Amino acid sequence: MISVLVVDAQPLQRFGFRMLLESTPDTEIVGEAENSAEAVRWTTELHPDVVLMDIRMPGVDGIEATRRIVAAGGRSRILVLTTFDVDRYALAALRAGASGFLLKDTRPEELLAGIRAVAAGDAVIAPALTRRLLDAFADRLGDDLCGPVREDPRLDSLTGREREILVAIGHGLTNGEIAQRFTLSESTVKTHVGRVFAKIGARDRIQAVILAYDLRLTRPI
Repeated sequence: MISVLVVDAQPLQRFGFRMLLESTPDTEIVGEAENSAEAVRWTTELHPDVVLMDIRMPGVDGIEATRRIVAAGGRSRILVLTTFDVDRYALAALRAGASGFLLKDTRPEELLAGIRAVAAGDAVIAPALTRRLLDAFADRLGDDLCGPVREDPRLDSLTGREREILVAIGHGLTNGEIAQRFTLSESTVKTHVGRVFAKIGARDRIQAVILAYDLRLTRPI
């Protein structure tokens, strides 16, 4: 059973999520929060598997709530809900530690699939779509993306092959595509990807891609 905390400023929106989650056999709603302070408090107390986080709330927004929850070091993973697919807050939320985002008007089955993916430790945004997201936010990813690769101790910890894997992840390649590019088995690629995540401190594929862009390993076209 996947436990979910719903965070949304609108009571009607929370009601809709509750109805959906309570009617699904493998999910349960363990709490509701109408603002960021409540979100942080209830996450700390209830330890939900997934926090369904509205990004736009009065006062402290969902980005800061996400940052505080992740900084606390709990096991809860955060799925951010946005109004637009290129919402200017979405990338900031991913940087803060969210495991992905979905549109608020997404179909119920897609929302449930996203919740399940996040609970399983995956990123909600498929690798093939990650590059599209990051390209849309290329002008928000830091200073002068055309400069040299930035020095970072996390890169120093990677082997040559792991660095190649990180670059491939940054380009939005799936494990299967990476395996084909480097003539490796998918199981070997999966092992490499896991080691890369551990060494760079990434929770999931999305954060790995963001790091690849930040350090200029990957550049928008």
